[in-house]
Amino acid sequence: MNRVLCSTGTMIGRPNGRDITLLGRYKDYIECDGFEFLMYDTWYDRLDDIRRYMSGLDALIPSFHVEKSVGELISRNEPGDTKKSLELFEINCRLAQELGSSKLVLHLWNGIHSDKDIAHNIDCYRYLRDISDKFGLMLTVENVVCNHKDPMSNLKSLSDAYPEALFTFDTKMAQFHSQLDKLYDESSNWLANRIRHVHANDYSGGYMDWSNLKTKHIGQGTVDFKSFFRFMKTIGYTGDFTVEATSFDQSGDIDIESLNKSLNAVRKYSEI
Repeated sequence: MNRVLCSTGTMIGRPNGRDITLLGRYKDYIECDGFEFLMYDTWYDRLDDIRRYMSGLDALIPSFHVEKSVGELISRNEPGDTKKSLELFEINCRLAQELGSSKLVLHLWNGIHSDKDIAHNIDCYRYLRDISDKFGLMLTVENVVCNHKDPMSNLKSLSDAYPEALFTFDTKMAQFHSQLDKLYDESSNWLANRIRHVHANDYSGGYMDWSNLKTKHIGQGTVDFKSFFRFMKTIGYTGDFTVEATSFDQSGDIDIESLNKSLNAVRKYSEI
């Protein structure tokens, strides 16, 4: 049975000070099978505190979302950026291993520079893969939004260069680029057969509508989840589904009810 995970980013964010203790306070009220730990750039100076807190927390963390500046630095590619990104990536891998995670989700490109020089990002994959292998972690690259080409083209280029590359597929990111239906084409078997993780998220905007990029709860957008989950079953997908829907308001208060509705909706869809 597929596990339904909850991203820690659904409840921990800037409005509530990225307070890691919120996970401990709310985890028993969240109807999930485990968590995907989202690393933040402001936590590098607090790693000892985070390790200490998480070590005393009875929480299953199968998946670890690598902090996004790793991809941003690779994308910017100014002097020293790539070296710094690899150093940060190793820190992420060490923490993921300590948390008991087995899988990494990576934005190989990210930020304003995005995929401006995708060949460089793809070239960096081999170094990232070497580091993740050293820690015994499965590295998956996400079809994150981009502003020069499109996610599937970039993942195809990565696949051509590294046939062993594995992927996280995000429904919102695909819908943003009007590429969700393209996943179902036989021409996309190279991608479908190597999906090892899924972010089940909704999206309410149109094609590349940056003003509507916020992750929505299941049912609040235009993603056809019935068709998506039916397809995932036909390809024999047995991995996890993570919900990332933002569940806190501008004051930082967490909406557990809406979060649980999304988690349970994904669970029902996965059982179709």
